[in-house]
Amino acid sequence: MAAPTITPVLLAGGSGTRLWPLSRKSYPKQFAKLMGEESLFQASACRLTGPEAQFGAPLVLTGDSFRFIVTEQLAAVERAALGLLIEPEGRNTAPAILAAALWLQARDPDAVMLVAPSDHVIPDAEGFRAAVAAALPRALEGDLVTFGITPDRAETGYGYLELAPGAEATAATPQKLARFVEKPDAERAAEMLAAGTYLWNAGIFLFTARAIVEAFGTHAPALLVGVEAAVEAAETDLGFTRLAPEPWSGLEDISIDYAIMEKAPNLAVMPYSGAWSDLGGWDAVWQEMGPDAEGNVTSDHATAIDCADTLLRSETPGQEVVGIGLEDMIVVAMSDAVLVAHKSEAQRVKEAVAALKEKGAPQAVQLPRDYRPWGWYESLIVGGRFQVKRIVVHPGAQLSLQSHHHRSEHWIVVEGTAKVTVDEDVKLITENQSVYIPLGAVHRMENPGKVDMVLIEVQTGSYLGEDDIIRYEDIYARS
Repeated sequence: MAAPTITPVLLAGGSGTRLWPLSRKSYPKQFAKLMGEESLFQASACRLTGPEAQFGAPLVLTGDSFRFIVTEQLAAVERAALGLLIEPEGRNTAPAILAAALWLQARDPDAVMLVAPSDHVIPDAEGFRAAVAAALPRALEGDLVTFGITPDRAETGYGYLELAPGAEATAATPQKLARFVEKPDAERAAEMLAAGTYLWNAGIFLFTARAIVEAFGTHAPALLVGVEAAVEAAETDLGFTRLAPEPWSGLEDISIDYAIMEKAPNLAVMPYSGAWSDLGGWDAVWQEMGPDAEGNVTSDHATAIDCADTLLRSETPGQEVVGIGLEDMIVVAMSDAVLVAHKSEAQRVKEAVAALKEKGAPQAVQLPRDYRPWGWYESLIVGGRFQVKRIVVHPGAQLSLQSHHHRSEHWIVVEGTAKVTVDEDVKLITENQSVYIPLGAVHRMENPGKVDMVLIEVQTGSYLGEDDIIRYEDIYARS
């Protein structure tokens, strides 16, 4: 009998503040290219799709702001989603996983789901798929299988899984689990590493939709009622499934570990001894990127002179970062923010984000590059009554038909061709040509070509905020 198809459920709604300034609320770490030419989300989708282990197309859970980023990044690696569930707001992993299970169960009563965060690094994709295949029989029997990583250091940044007596930490089949353990202090982490009976909690799960729904019915019935209401009242929007906001807003904010896994009796843990990281801080990025003989990791635009055990990254072409005589340091430079921290303080980066929010700095949550369904833009110069932007519009994409109360605009095409609407006038403008948009004019910009269209926009007026937009038509259904 052929093995059933496993549906990967990718959780892609987190904000990832511990990797600030590269990861921000507007564009969190799962969508960033931290470890190569693919984003962490793209790498996860590629690792967990394909016929090698009977994986089907992924079901993705994300927020409204990221829905077009998800589809664009999947298309770039030639993948397509089975479905995209849009959470009205983040309510932690338990409601998200339950919504996915109910959505899958309605389409296939025997659905098998592999739940995985989309921001983890697992270099040995084949080895991990083999571990999933080994865990599948227990999942089909009705067990809730969690994956435990063989620890190689006394890590205080992870939760742990304690194996039951007689269970083997290096077994090639699922083992009996005794309990979940919170993130320990350094002394306790060293004790657990020496005991050899603990695994890191990877936050990855394999079970049937039926089994996890039944578990919620037993251990979190109120959550089941609320999520069922949000799924039943969900609306389809441009191929996305929007969970109903009213029942969703009343759900408890709780993780799957607290809601179900610490209570359910039918648990098993699948040990995995391959390399794994949740990239929970810049110290983890330093470790995963493979330091050189002196312990340094540098990006293309960074140089280390007489440094040791240091991470130097420049995320902006044309901006060089040079470290001299540094040891155990993290330096991450972007066009609008620079992080400098001792490597031992990497977990405190979220304190910096909180401090910036307190003072009202936009760098706390917003990247200088703002991603939209049609492409992206970035501000090059901002003055009292003017702003200069670079705008990139993807082939076939278009901005909404709109007008502004407080500003006029001047567009200059520098690459490609733009189809421009200004009131009743529609025309094509190409490289080195420009068009003026008077205040109050109804206008739209489209890219009718086959390559990205790039233009420079000069705004002038008394107010230049992004909320000064009146939309009349929008193919992306934005309000």
